[in-house]
Amino acid sequence: MKARLTFLWVASSLAAVLFASSPLYAQASKEAIVDLSPVPQIHETPAQRDARMQWWRDAKFGMFLHWGPNSLSGKELSWGRDAHRPWDINGVQTPRTEDAYYDNLYKQFNPVKFNAREWVKIAQAAGMKYMVLITKHHDGFSMFDSKLTDYDIMNTPYGRDIVKQFADACHKAGMKLGLYYSTRDWYHPDYLVGDNAKYDKWYRGQVEELLSNYGKVDVIWFDHVGGRDWGKWRFDELFAAMYRLQPGLVINNRAARFCGPATPEDRGPASPEINKMTDGDFGTPEQALGTMDLKHDWESCMTLVGDQWSWKPDGKMYALDEMVGLLVSCVTGGGNLLLNIGPMPTGEIEGRQVALLKQAGDWIKPRAKAIYGTRGGPFANGEWGGSSHHGNTVYVFAKKWQDETLSLPPLPQKIKAARKLIGGGKVAFKQTDKGVELSLPADRRDPIFTVIALTLDQPVPAGTVAGGKR
Repeated sequence: MKARLTFLWVASSLAAVLFASSPLYAQASKEAIVDLSPVPQIHETPAQRDARMQWWRDAKFGMFLHWGPNSLSGKELSWGRDAHRPWDINGVQTPRTEDAYYDNLYKQFNPVKFNAREWVKIAQAAGMKYMVLITKHHDGFSMFDSKLTDYDIMNTPYGRDIVKQFADACHKAGMKLGLYYSTRDWYHPDYLVGDNAKYDKWYRGQVEELLSNYGKVDVIWFDHVGGRDWGKWRFDELFAAMYRLQPGLVINNRAARFCGPATPEDRGPASPEINKMTDGDFGTPEQALGTMDLKHDWESCMTLVGDQWSWKPDGKMYALDEMVGLLVSCVTGGGNLLLNIGPMPTGEIEGRQVALLKQAGDWIKPRAKAIYGTRGGPFANGEWGGSSHHGNTVYVFAKKWQDETLSLPPLPQKIKAARKLIGGGKVAFKQTDKGVELSLPADRRDPIFTVIALTLDQPVPAGTVAGGKR
């Protein structure tokens, strides 16, 4: 699931170049691109983008949920399917074959203990502000009532729409709703066959179902296409339809990933606008922390248990300090953390995971003002810890001290006061044009991170890196 670079398609004739300079661009050398004026990634001003992205930037912490009939096996979702996968992996067309066990697990799937309201309560107790549920993974199984396929939740013994229950629970609780959809599909017979037109229309129809039937959707989280050739996909129609149905959507950067030229015969994006549009709104470092980046929105997606996205019996979990460290690294680095949970076949979330998430929420709650609504920096994060800021307050998450001191780069703003966020005790500090030094005896520090609030004489501009350039 690693992104590949995409390249712009260079038109092969003067006529194509002239056509591409008109209001409508060439799509696969044949069809005109539909009206993209409602698509914000192309047309919005920086201020409009800031307004659309604000809730997401403020939220910081979300829950990812990988779940489906495969949970009955304890294997990884899709990747646990032991059969040929058309096209995707090495670019070579391979006829699809069946995994007689994996492909028929849906006939036994009956998660009678699934309770979407309980899932939302667990996420809220953990301090999470949005949730993203798998609606269809690479294995092609739809967790919703789709009129476009019989390979869905309605044809299981359970027979009830999972996505509807999930969406209703999120809406009722005020939880931001995210839906994951894999464009890649190892079940559908038309996936990447010929010009891919049948499958392309079919999957866009499923996305429209998701954005039409479940109320307000806040995030669409795509997960890769295949076939390399941009001419096999009508991303213009996809994005135009999505923003017609849900004008405020936030979208990740994977709508066109793995779609890109490998040979001169492969076609790239039909226009720079489509290339920009499909880059979406935020990057998605996977199973790794994103590096500090205050100029671009990003979200690390990571698993709470082991190296598997789906439920893994007896999988090793992060410890509390490790889990908190992931969140703090994302917050101070300018990103979000989307932490994955794999529910069990019954529909329940493992008790040990629930307990750990509750502990994380208990740690976060008294430190909420240093996390939610903040922006990363101004101090570059690292092994020592990191910082966030809001208004004229900088929150220092101190983990590694040099004896009783912590040395930080210089700040242009003047520090007026320094206090521990927990307990409110004063923290000694020295500020010169060469740096900032905080002093705190070991017996006054808190477990995991000691959070220190620095009150400044003026706000820190967004994107500021102390000791460096903005």
